[in-house]
This record gives sequence, structure tokens and C-alpha cells, in this order.
Amino acid sequence: MKEKLLKAMYLAQKGDWNTAHEIVKDLENEYACWVHAHLHRKEPDLNNAAYWYLLAQKHMPRYSLAQEWQEIFDELSNPELSLD
Repeated sequence: MKEKLLKAMYLAQKGDWNTAHEIVKDLENEYACWVHAHLHRKEPDLNNAAYWYLLAQKHMPRYSLAQEWQEIFDELSNPELSLD
């Protein structure tokens, strides 16, 4: 799952929102919900994003999308994080 989420983040950064969303839309752990929330924030569909942030147990950030992207990427890239 970790690889799928990293792929979705990469695609989102490259502007392929639809494919990134297809990857995460059926995944249900808190990291997947966080990526899903980020995608809807980027869309922007803030009401939908708020729902996914709630499921991810995160607050919608007040800082930039780029900063949040890096935060998510760094957490997902942590070799100690196991999602499989």
C-alpha cells in the first residue's frame, strides 16, 4: 500500500489528479485518507477534503499544498513506516 500512496503523491505533484484519485479512492487506512484529503484540497473541494481529513484524524492545514505534499511524502518515505 505504501508504494501505491507514494505513486499517488508523485502523480498529484505532476498534475495527474484523476489517476492519483483512482489509486486512493478505495484505500481505507489513515494515510490513504490523508492523501485523499490532500487531493481534494488541491482540487479544490474543501468540503470533501474536510471529510477525508476527519477520517485521517488530521486537521486541514493552513499552510501551502506544497508544504503538505512534502510532509505526507516524508512520512510515507520513512523506512520504519509499515502499511502492508
